[in-house]
Amino acid sequence: MEAFHYFPSSVYVAQKPEFLESVTEVSEEALSKITHDVHELYPMHNTDNYVGDPRLVEFVKCLWQNGWDILQSQGYAMDNFNVVVDAVWTQEHHKHSLMEQHVHGGGSQLVGFYFLETPEGCSRAMFHDPRGGKVQISLPEANMGNATPASNIINFLPEPGMMLISNAWLPHSFGRHGSDKPIKFVHFNLSVQYAPQVCSTSAAEVI
Repeated sequence: MEAFHYFPSSVYVAQKPEFLESVTEVSEEALSKITHDVHELYPMHNTDNYVGDPRLVEFVKCLWQNGWDILQSQGYAMDNFNVVVDAVWTQEHHKHSLMEQHVHGGGSQLVGFYFLETPEGCSRAMFHDPRGGKVQISLPEANMGNATPASNIINFLPEPGMMLISNAWLPHSFGRHGSDKPIKFVHFNLSVQYAPQVCSTSAAEVI
């Protein structure tokens, strides 16, 4: 039988090493402003949002351009919308830290990660099947090392300069961090707003 695949869940991957220097500089300054005591149960740090830092103009432009292209490729009428980068912040996860499975609300359309430091044994970025019914009745996989329609989780091994973007409704998480050195990455949220419509009025129409 011929197969037709509908309702896909997509994860977009790109290598963007050209932003490592500038983003790392801003990230380290943001991290220096918060306490570096490592909590026993939650060994991680979140910085404040630094999306407006002028050193990140090209990075932010890359985010909204890729976001617009992704949404357009998915079939959305993006000629009517602009993409807005709402938040850009750093997460620093120490040994045994993890990120629990969640989605992003609050109007976000896309979410993503940009990896800065990924020591050996670091957490893997994981994306989960959003279809609760499918997961509930899922059969054992023939080979969990292969990404197939039977998969319930897809994971990525981060590396510096890697960018991941997915729809905000796609659940994501990070596995437990196993390195003595922290993993550092930028997390970001993208939303949309109506694009202003330009109305032209000829001189003959003006009374």
